[in-house]
Amino acid sequence: MKATIRLIGQALKEYSTLKETVKKEEKRGITSSENTTLLHSIDQKIDWLKENPLVGEIVKKKDIPKELDVDNLFKIRLARYWRMLYTIRRQEIEIFC
Repeated sequence: MKATIRLIGQALKEYSTLKETVKKEEKRGITSSENTTLLHSIDQKIDWLKENPLVGEIVKKKDIPKELDVDNLFKIRLARYWRMLYTIRRQEIEIFC
């Protein structure tokens, strides 16, 4: 069974902005940019998470920021030294940033 992925908060805002930026670049004929690379990397990792939610690295409990209010936190590496943080709640994965 595939997990459900849900972008929330900052992650949703930044992902939407990135998609719009890439769309504008494509209209100008730009097919390869840092933005495009990052968007493809995020989309690829989301596909990976659907198949295997534990693919990321576990963040130690003591390193989880209290304001996130989560029991578990994972990070997954993206292109250009970016990282994506997510938590697993039942059969749903929430991506924070």
